[in-house]
Amino acid sequence: MNYHYKVQNEQIDKLFEAILSLDSIEECYRFFDDLCTINEIEAFGQRLMVAKMIHKKMTYQEIEKKTGISAATISKISKSFMYGPKGYKMIIDKLEDK
Repeated sequence: MNYHYKVQNEQIDKLFEAILSLDSIEECYRFFDDLCTINEIEAFGQRLMVAKMIHKKMTYQEIEKKTGISAATISKISKSFMYGPKGYKMIIDKLEDK
């Protein structure tokens, strides 16, 4: 399956190469602290957490109650989880294998 990515260019390739070169959580904290705002980093973490809950078949109401994240945000993450390039599922599977 060829998926058309929303953004794909040389700059993004270099960013992903930089991320792939990180060797530890400490290095990730240092790089992402420079790269992103605190809110952006927290949003990334929340999105992954919500995707894991969707993967576990939790309802929007259960997720909203547990996280405080809006139903609109949960819906967007759910659409990406169900119909996107399966990146959430891929990373959840990788994390479960550890």
